Amino acid sequence: MPNKYIALTDPLYDYLLEQRSDADDSVLEALWAETKNLGEISQMAISHDQASLMTFLVKLIGAKWAVEVGTFTGTSSISIARGLAPGGKLMCFEQDFRWISIARRYWMKAGVQDRIELRLGKAQDLLAHYRPQAPLDFVFIDADKESYDFYYEALLPLMRIGGLIIFDNMLKGGEVIHPTKRNTPANRAIDQLNHKLANDPRVQCVLVTVADGLQLCRKR
Repeated sequence: MPNKYIALTDPLYDYLLEQRSDADDSVLEALWAETKNLGEISQMAISHDQASLMTFLVKLIGAKWAVEVGTFTGTSSISIARGLAPGGKLMCFEQDFRWISIARRYWMKAGVQDRIELRLGKAQDLLAHYRPQAPLDFVFIDADKESYDFYYEALLPLMRIGGLIIFDNMLKGGEVIHPTKRNTPANRAIDQLNHKLANDPRVQCVLVTVADGLQLCRKR
């Protein structure tokens, strides 16, 4: 059977974005616009379709307790917080204080500031002492790629059976299979983790071509 997929063009992607519930989101649109003005680093923000998918998945599994590693200017944290069950909390780990002032402003605009807690500092150090008040339902990892495996091993034991952990940038713009670029430390770390997750009996995973590749893992 031939491979079955469709290559996205800009017009087709625009069509895709239009066919979402709540596609007109003034808060996130304003945040994306402000983030874009930061320059090339704005590429760290998650995409429109990722944001919608994130909220959808959080709601789908009835998540109440969530963790995010890598907050940047706040798009993903807003998307997660919006989907949480009543009384739910999202713990954000972010080490770069420059972006948090932007995130906090938009948490307020989105009305989710009461659902979010922030721990500012190096996530590897903070996670070594982190103990959630209840088993985690949802985890999103979008930080330094070489530390993804550390975050995975630190957070998976804290998750409930059936909990969902999502990794961003798991295709690295195709560099994970590029003849030479695949050998950079970050690309090698992502490739190794993709192979590890596919064969890890602790999780059921699927790598999907949303944005730069999302690895979705359900704890068995």
